[in-house]
Amino acid sequence: MYYFRADGSAVTGAGHLMRCLTVAQELQKRIEHPEELCFLCAEQASAELLQSWNMPVKILGTDPADLEGELSALEGLIRGSGHVFLVDSYAVTDAYLQALHRFGRVYLLDDMQQHAFPVDGVINYNLFASREKYRELYGSSTGQYLGAAYVPVRQQFCEAAAQYILQDDVTDILITTGGGDKDNIAGEILRELCEHSLAGKNIRYHLVVGRFNPNREKLEQYASEQNNVVLHCDVKDMAGLMTACQLAVTAGGTTIYELSVLGVPFVCFSYAENQEGLTEWLGKQKKAGYAGKWHYTPEETRKAIGSWCRNVCENRELRQRTYEAERTLIDGQGAARIAEILQTAGIEE
Repeated sequence: MYYFRADGSAVTGAGHLMRCLTVAQELQKRIEHPEELCFLCAEQASAELLQSWNMPVKILGTDPADLEGELSALEGLIRGSGHVFLVDSYAVTDAYLQALHRFGRVYLLDDMQQHAFPVDGVINYNLFASREKYRELYGSSTGQYLGAAYVPVRQQFCEAAAQYILQDDVTDILITTGGGDKDNIAGEILRELCEHSLAGKNIRYHLVVGRFNPNREKLEQYASEQNNVVLHCDVKDMAGLMTACQLAVTAGGTTIYELSVLGVPFVCFSYAENQEGLTEWLGKQKKAGYAGKWHYTPEETRKAIGSWCRNVCENRELRQRTYEAERTLIDGQGAARIAEILQTAGIEE
């Protein structure tokens, strides 16, 4: 069996689940028996998201912040050995991963590069992932799969990239802040653009509302009062939505890579420590707009988002440069490469 261990919530968002889902869908295409693949989730909410994508899942009924506390449940669920695990959680501990080793090979999605975990392979697909740091942490005994080659982007984005054409005018702007957004950052950005930075311009705003967003009613109320705001919930064709827009505002995360594959010019920001590295790197390399750290300076970041959008709306040449820079970042085959790693591990077991 191939097991994927991930959760989502209003606090952590849906990113862990979605990037594992992307890999799982690629793996299903490769293995002889697709039914030999299953997600393990602590709670019902995570399971429902995966089930909406027709993905098999087992609910552990445990605390997602206490992975060691679920080991007894796993022992009652997983039989035999020779399994392969992909774990994606900031709650992992050495003891938990060592316990999984009793059942087979263990691979970890990691973007913090601060600790050497007891795993067979570690995957960090961040563009700035340091090979030197990982060699220092793990030596040569652990598989290290680092950098842009392993960004897990769904195939729909690669297919849509061929059709995306940069338009002369900006008529539609996408706003996406992750699956949780408990602080209603999306709502704050929407007000900044609608009422201040781009007030009076003939622009439609497309706001992605994640499954775990607790502010959905507030956003629906605001949208009902405007004639140029569209909410999108439980989006399946995200590539189609992105290609309908000429600009995007996004928090750090996999959405950045999805926009980059298409070439949609975007401004990004961080709202958690684990997002700082990528968003700052993009700004320094001038691959995209960078507005700052919302979790430290929300007002400054909000105004910077508005300023960037206003500037880029009026400057097609800048949008062209951003479009070209983004499309050089990744090739879109990362999910297939990770799936191959897991498949090979399963064969070897």
